[in-house]
Amino acid sequence: MTILQPAGWPRPKGYSCGVSAQGTMVFVSGQIGWDEQGRFAAGDIAGQTRQALRNVVTVLAEAGGRPEHVVRLTWYVTDKRGYLAAQREIGDAYREVMGKHFPAMSVVEVTALVEDEAMVEIEATAAIPADR
Repeated sequence: MTILQPAGWPRPKGYSCGVSAQGTMVFVSGQIGWDEQGRFAAGDIAGQTRQALRNVVTVLAEAGGRPEHVVRLTWYVTDKRGYLAAQREIGDAYREVMGKHFPAMSVVEVTALVEDEAMVEIEATAAIPADR
């Protein structure tokens, strides 16, 4: 994977402007903050983010992938202000699960998610190199 950072642009915090990659493409459906039993253990956005990212990593592992193979994340949050207020805790949860790997990323506020308790849903695209 190669990070794409146009000359003269400020370096983003917590994500990359773009990436290029080669390998087996893996597309992970939106994951929410429930566990393998379909239960929400966390009632806060940081806790749900941690679990949603764990779910992304678990699905990715089915293809032999790891967090560093993720090239793009799209986050859907139901409360932009709540997301911004919890940025430090969300960042801690992110680094705990994903490490210091920062792919291209977008965050979008939505009115609601299909599961009423869900505060965040995260989709992922990964490129697993042939020489992994």
